[in-house]
Amino acid sequence: MDEGTAAGLQSAGRTRALGSRDICYLGIAAIAWGAVTWVEVGAWTYHYSDQGDYTWEQARNYCQTFFTDLVAIQNKQEIEYLNASLPFHRRYYWIGIRKLGGTWTWVGTKKVLTKEAENWAAGEPNNRRSNQDCVEIYIKRQQESGKWNDENCKQKKKALCYQASCQPFSCSQRGECVETIGSYRCQCYPGFHGPECEDVVQCAELEPEGAHMNCSHPYRDFSYNSTCVFRCREGFERRGAGTLRCLASQQWSAETPTCTAISCPALSAPDRGQLNCSHLHGDFAFGSTCAFSCQTGFVLTGLESRECMATGTWTGDAPRCEVITCPMLSAPDRGQLNCSHLNGNFAFGSTCAFSCQTGFALMGSESRECTAMGTWTGDAPRCEAIACPVLSAPDWGQLNCSHLHGTFAFGSTCAFSCQTGFVLTGLESRECMATGTWTGNAPHCEAIACPVLSAPVQGQLNCSHLHGDFTFGSMCAFSCQMGFALMGPERRECTAMGSWTGDTPRCEAITCPVLSAPDRGKMNCSHLNGNFAFGSMCVFSCETGFALTGLESQECTAMGTWTGDVPRCKAVACPVLSAPDWGQLNCSHLHGDFAFGSTCAFSCQIGFALTGPDSRECTAMGTWTGDTLRCEAISCPVLEPPSRGQLSCSHVHGNFMYNSTCTFSCEEGFVRMGAEVVRCAATGNWTRHPPVCAEDGAPFLKQVLAYSSGTALAVAGIVLSGTVIALLAKRLSNREEKKQLLNPTSDLGSPGIFTNAAYDANL
Repeated sequence: MDEGTAAGLQSAGRTRALGSRDICYLGIAAIAWGAVTWVEVGAWTYHYSDQGDYTWEQARNYCQTFFTDLVAIQNKQEIEYLNASLPFHRRYYWIGIRKLGGTWTWVGTKKVLTKEAENWAAGEPNNRRSNQDCVEIYIKRQQESGKWNDENCKQKKKALCYQASCQPFSCSQRGECVETIGSYRCQCYPGFHGPECEDVVQCAELEPEGAHMNCSHPYRDFSYNSTCVFRCREGFERRGAGTLRCLASQQWSAETPTCTAISCPALSAPDRGQLNCSHLHGDFAFGSTCAFSCQTGFVLTGLESRECMATGTWTGDAPRCEVITCPMLSAPDRGQLNCSHLNGNFAFGSTCAFSCQTGFALMGSESRECTAMGTWTGDAPRCEAIACPVLSAPDWGQLNCSHLHGTFAFGSTCAFSCQTGFVLTGLESRECMATGTWTGNAPHCEAIACPVLSAPVQGQLNCSHLHGDFTFGSMCAFSCQMGFALMGPERRECTAMGSWTGDTPRCEAITCPVLSAPDRGKMNCSHLNGNFAFGSMCVFSCETGFALTGLESQECTAMGTWTGDVPRCKAVACPVLSAPDWGQLNCSHLHGDFAFGSTCAFSCQIGFALTGPDSRECTAMGTWTGDTLRCEAISCPVLEPPSRGQLSCSHVHGNFMYNSTCTFSCEEGFVRMGAEVVRCAATGNWTRHPPVCAEDGAPFLKQVLAYSSGTALAVAGIVLSGTVIALLAKRLSNREEKKQLLNPTSDLGSPGIFTNAAYDANL
């Protein structure tokens, strides 16, 4: 197999042993089987659908259902064989390549199409119409036969499939299945061997000393890819690799490791102390412990024992022996101290002697020694001075003493003072003398007085006195009568300065919010204690045409509020007006709908006349000027039926009123001369003159002439017989009917709307 062929086979995801050109000379059997025709060569077969055409997805589903997958072209020999063996089909055949994520990929193996395995036709792939993500092979095409072309996956073509000898579980999944003529062989992965790669390489079994081993064996104990992890127990460290793996060479990746105890630095005894150690795994190694102690009069500072840890360090810090100390001593007041120190100042073995100055006596031991317990023998001595009797502060006063040699002892001085608001009577200080007595006599404290207070006008005064009338601490409360508010402090106190806190208060009348006259109204107020203050009275009234809503008067109460809400002036209302029947109403409102000052104008529809005034106004009394008006229909003159005829009328708004219509007719043998229908117009006139009924003959000629411009007829020299007159009368009647049809609702008035000349033209 040459390098080009091998590269092509590898790119398709499997290897086929085709020989060189033997594929062209092997026996070929073509068998029709339902919708499937297959061609067999060696140990694998090609198949294609000879009855159905499919989209690319349908073609792949077809191949995966009945065979292995869409064909993956391996080399040029396969292409030549397929081009020679397959029949021509004008839509050609789908093969197993598709663009996935922008990359051409063999779908059966998910491997990318390599450059050397490409077999595109010239100018392909070009994605000419976009979304051409699938590939077809030209079979028996006049040009570029056997080449590939990218195509839209929705197009329908023949499915070209293959059936492989290798199966997913061939070679025990431990090697690559290689197609051969008539069968396959296994090319085992490293670490495996055997016909089906069923055997695995074995390494020597591991037996570590002093180390814990944890192994995983994916195939067999201590075989290829077995992995063993080693660790040492706490306090020991590993010498060698921590992980070993069985290689394909039957050797472990490293030597078996060992574990040794971790060492700590050597320790020594502290000064003035001793060291005692025990060792489990070697001198000063993991697990060794050392105890420390000190001589009498010395104390161990730090841990009493230390242990070598797994980290190679000792627990805690190195201890030391320190001399036991006693509290530092000092000479007593008015005394002296003399000490000797063996092991340090005021430490174990030190001794101290005490003495006092002239005039003071030593109370306690004359000498003391620091013991191994850290305490001094005996109690601390002191030098005490001579004492005087204990003094106390005067009533409402304080005592402040300074003691040089002891409380109320020789040299003590005491100063006297009084609390705030009191004044001292007597000596301000006394001193304890060497005789044990005090200088002078005991002083006392008296309260400071303030000026006498009186109650404010319209108010009261109530005082309490702690130390005498109107003296320091006296408290006076002020209040006012009902309706008055206190202006100033409610309380005043007599201070230590002999003056009262705050200013003198006064009682002022409580004020209410300032009122104002309502719109369209007036206000009249009287004030007893000030403008709009307690007791003020305000009376309200309204202008003509307005009525007061609310209380007529309000009074300012002791609460600073008025006895009611502020009233309002509201325009007097008149009854709501409405338009008369067959009329309109147009109103203007100054102060509200249909209220004082509103004016309303009335008008009637065409054909109706107004009865009464054409406008009304709402007065201050809440009534409208004038009487109620109405729209009455305009009347026309009463009509009578013509002689030898009848009259039929319909009245919409009353007899012979606007829009009444009347129809005329004649008895048999008579002809109607004039309008058949008349209507009462808005002017009060009928739209035409009433007609007459004339006999069918000459006697009526004069009437016809009189009704239809006889002068014009006479001028024309027309001589009419009885029959012609009857015809003229009928035509006149028809002309009148046509006039009514042409203008049935004209209200412009008189019978001259349509002239005789117009009727003559219609004749």
